[in-house]
Amino acid sequence: MAAKIIGKFTIDDHTFRFTAIAFGRIGGQNVGAKISKTTEKELEKLGYDVDDVILSLQKSLLQGDLTLPEGLKRESFVDD
Repeated sequence: MAAKIIGKFTIDDHTFRFTAIAFGRIGGQNVGAKISKTTEKELEKLGYDVDDVILSLQKSLLQGDLTLPEGLKRESFVDD
């Protein structure tokens, strides 16, 4: 099973957009997140390490550390 995720993440009062593909297979879950070149440049200008930001974002998604849009329930897309 795979899912496309489109969302936003916030670091120190700065909000950025991202896309990700999440999928499960033998050995566990995996998430591949991407940000635009513009976002990469903005993060670098603010002093963030882009690779660290992406790794942290992917880890948060894997751990379910996210806020869902109003009206969307986790049970509608999470397979327990």
